[in-house]
Amino acid sequence: MNATLSGAAMSPSAAPQRAAIPGSYGWPVIGPLSDRLQYFWLQGPQKFFANRMEKYESTVFRTNVPPAFPFFLGVNPNVVAVLDVKSFRHLFDSELVDKTNILVGDFMPSVKYTGGIRVCAYLDPTEAKHNQIKSFAIDILKRSSSKWVSSMVTTLDATWDSLESQLAAAGDGGSASYILPLQEFLFAFLSLTLLGADASAFPDIKKCGHIYLDLWLGVQLLPTIPINVVQPLEEIFLHSFSYPFWLVKSSYEKLTRFVENGAAETVARAQTDFNLTKEEAIHNLLFTLGFNAFGGFTLFFLSLLSRLGDNPGLHEELRREVREKLSNNVLSFETVKEMDLVNSFVYETLRLDPPVPQQFGRARKDFDLTSHNTVYEIKKGELLCGYQPLVMRDPEIFENPEDFVYNRFSKKNGGNKLLEYLFWSNGPQTGTPGPSASNKQCAAKDAVPQTAAVFLAYLFQRYDEISISSGSITALKRAK
Repeated sequence: MNATLSGAAMSPSAAPQRAAIPGSYGWPVIGPLSDRLQYFWLQGPQKFFANRMEKYESTVFRTNVPPAFPFFLGVNPNVVAVLDVKSFRHLFDSELVDKTNILVGDFMPSVKYTGGIRVCAYLDPTEAKHNQIKSFAIDILKRSSSKWVSSMVTTLDATWDSLESQLAAAGDGGSASYILPLQEFLFAFLSLTLLGADASAFPDIKKCGHIYLDLWLGVQLLPTIPINVVQPLEEIFLHSFSYPFWLVKSSYEKLTRFVENGAAETVARAQTDFNLTKEEAIHNLLFTLGFNAFGGFTLFFLSLLSRLGDNPGLHEELRREVREKLSNNVLSFETVKEMDLVNSFVYETLRLDPPVPQQFGRARKDFDLTSHNTVYEIKKGELLCGYQPLVMRDPEIFENPEDFVYNRFSKKNGGNKLLEYLFWSNGPQTGTPGPSASNKQCAAKDAVPQTAAVFLAYLFQRYDEISISSGSITALKRAK
């Protein structure tokens, strides 16, 4: 199937009409609680937003998002949902929206989870400290680029050697789960490239570092994420209150010592070149490693493998492209850039399965927000919420938006023009200005899809056959 801009997006539309924002926050306490139960329990996030979009016949409406009642005093669940590409784009205009302390909405986990420091993700670009820390993050990526792919391949070799051994031990009809091995790979690889820290030199961290990060991420974000366990126990025990930091204090302190000692050179550079304190450097590095990189890549790579498992018929074409472009057998960012279908597969996965599903922005001032066909008045202080999996299914932009179309972003089909509408990175994939110290776009906007392309190319270079089902590898056949 060729993937192009839909006719609606290609042709000029009538001038947008002004309208009041539909929807309601409901009665105090009762409205937010009802929406919370719908969001987590009765519908799930995607149906929650989709049903309201259908009910109000609008991609912009008022609603509540968790967390809410009973033990979240001072957290306002009221938001204006923006669920089409045009309205969603306002979230990335720094002149219109403030990003202070709204990474996961009006709820902010205790700063105890980040060493008592507001790390970069919670800072607005107007804050001087944001520019210092963001510049440091961009510098880290630039410095690590020369060793990124070689370190990745070395670490992947060990991971897939282990998976092959587990699969062989399981015998005919057996399988090997890749979830924990994938996290072990990501922790070791990202520690080496981002921090300059070799996890193997710290036995406890090498063994449990990824688990420590999972716990640290999970405990602080539990009030905002669906777990899909037995209800109503999930609502009573996981979404009704914030969890105390002391539950992960010991493991977090082990991680901070790992950063302080294993990444001493990087920490020192943060102090001398970017005027950060030692504590600011350590906790921002740990947040970048754990939340941005490890957490994001874990979700993204799991989605990539799941999409591969769901689409075995695509493997041969992807494998053929990889091997044609790797005639010298050397993986690099330069070689994977030439893999049109591999890159399109990566972008299509990011479109349907963005690692961070929600984006927030608080209005700095009164302004007009425009969707495809309507203009709405936004008041200063209102919180905007974009649910990305729905935004990236905007039928005005994407043809057959619910379908996984692996060649949707292929240059051959002209689909690369769609990249300006792909917003997985807290900003568009193409266009200006790109990541900088003065905006909130992910510093790794380019590194993430390139790394995913290397990951796919590695698999199709190494294996003639790979079968995936339900988080496990069920068959592997090494390339001859």
